[in-house]
Amino acid sequence: MVASFSRIGPALAALVVTAGMFTACSSSGDVQPQIPLAAVNEVLFLTDQQNSNLRFDNGAVYVKGGVRGIIVVRQNANTYLAFERNCPYQPQDTCARVKVEPFLRLYDPCCNSQFSLQGQPQGGPASRALRQYSTALSGNTLTITN
Repeated sequence: MVASFSRIGPALAALVVTAGMFTACSSSGDVQPQIPLAAVNEVLFLTDQQNSNLRFDNGAVYVKGGVRGIIVVRQNANTYLAFERNCPYQPQDTCARVKVEPFLRLYDPCCNSQFSLQGQPQGGPASRALRQYSTALSGNTLTITN
């Protein structure tokens, strides 16, 4: 291999070696596993008593569906966000389930990751946002899909 480097010149040889080092580093075991995929098609009736927290901005409720459940957060009367409860940091851990701290934040007590009510990481080891599902509001009916 040294003979081939001598023919391409020292600057290009250094570039090839450096690129190889970055490739070797990126293939290490540091890559976090992905959250499994699950079909989501849930319907919420906002007038139901169990969804009463969604009558207030930044209110949240737990809903069935997804991998480990779904958290729905009301941003305002016309905008609702839906997130997978499976924490993106080490999602295979049996305790990797995001919870709601009412009107403040979302968090995973297992790894101590914290997320904004918009699903963005704010603290702890998680560096990826919560998986977000699509929402569609029609009257008092909210549909959550992926």
